[in-house]
Amino acid sequence: MRQEPRAAPGQTVVQAAPVPSKKTPPETPPPASTSELVRFGVAVERPLLDAFDEHLARRGYQNRSEALRDLVRAELTRDAWDRGEQAIATISIIYDHHVRELTERLIEIQHDHGDRVISATHVHLDHDHCLEVVLAKGPANQLKRLADRLIGAKGVISGEVSGMAIVGRPRAAPVHAHEHGHSHDHAPAAPRRAPARAAKRS
Repeated sequence: MRQEPRAAPGQTVVQAAPVPSKKTPPETPPPASTSELVRFGVAVERPLLDAFDEHLARRGYQNRSEALRDLVRAELTRDAWDRGEQAIATISIIYDHHVRELTERLIEIQHDHGDRVISATHVHLDHDHCLEVVLAKGPANQLKRLADRLIGAKGVISGEVSGMAIVGRPRAAPVHAHEHGHSHDHAPAAPRRAPARAAKRS
């Protein structure tokens, strides 16, 4: 028998359901390829819930479920970044291009991390200032070091790094069974060697 979640004194049990609204459309069912959705109860104080609903209305969310999913993804992304997992970083810096050898120094730093840097965009803001946006991919701890070197270079006026990670993906099993009675992984097959040709007789 299913037991409903109980709230502590002063709390209200709220299901992750659509925001109460007369014009709120029904929640769109997920595509067939997405992971199975799991419903769960959340106990939260009424004033906090009211403030959350107001936030959803300002942001244009159609229901609480999608907002909660975004909050969970954002927290997991921050955690993955803090733990040094695989991530993508956008590093933005504004600098004075009149500073001697600064441009060459920034290029040198990017070359030092050439296996991590995906692309770089350079924009002239005015006569004195330039904007450099570097997109990098790899372990978060290495991306942080790259960002620290770029932002800390002499002549850089301001800088910011934004880290992202892909979280919540279902883990694919590397090995599975087929109908032909055995299991194997999906590693690329080794190229077949061409059959040796018979030597020509003289």
